[in-house]
Amino acid sequence: MNSELTNTENQQDLTDKEIFMKIWTSPRKVFKFINDNHYDKYVNGLLFFAGISRAFDRASLKNMGDNMSLIAILGLCIIVGGLIGWISYYIYAALLNWTGKWINGQGDTKSILRIISYAMTPAIIALIFLIPQIGIYGNEMFKSDGDIISAGIIANVFVYGSMILEFILGIWTIVFCVVGVSEVQKLSIGKSILNLLLPLLVFAIPIIIIVLIIKVL
Repeated sequence: MNSELTNTENQQDLTDKEIFMKIWTSPRKVFKFINDNHYDKYVNGLLFFAGISRAFDRASLKNMGDNMSLIAILGLCIIVGGLIGWISYYIYAALLNWTGKWINGQGDTKSILRIISYAMTPAIIALIFLIPQIGIYGNEMFKSDGDIISAGIIANVFVYGSMILEFILGIWTIVFCVVGVSEVQKLSIGKSILNLLLPLLVFAIPIIIIVLIIKVL
């Protein structure tokens, strides 16, 4: 009887609203519910918007505005970024599944992808703050020497405040990923951080080294 009561408590349903509200204060509890109940309701949508968020970050870092119009950047980030985002996160989840086994991690690719999708919630919310920045500065946001100081004091304060909030949400995204991977793969926080970095260490660094060697030769 006690066992049944415990299972009932552990499987207590969370509404959609509670999931997206409580994830900020009790992320492990929310991730446990999502993992235990295979809660896939918003996975595809979250991954699509996470891909868009990541695409806009790349567009800014790569100064795409130097060679592309604002309309082209928006189309590329929203359509292509969203589609490629889903694929890239699936590949990353598969790599986390693979490297996680080296440190006794559990879970499969689908369960890890599910958790990552919800962990990207802060990064998706950050898209809201990108809208006024693009509205005020337009393509200048994506240029290497873009003019982002001539819009006036009030506009600049608003936009730079938005950038600070985006940075904070970026930190939250990392925290959610660490806690989420820790829960789904049954790893300590330290091992969870390690596993999030392992795919980069195993694949990205060797590729960078090979490219550098080719350039030198």
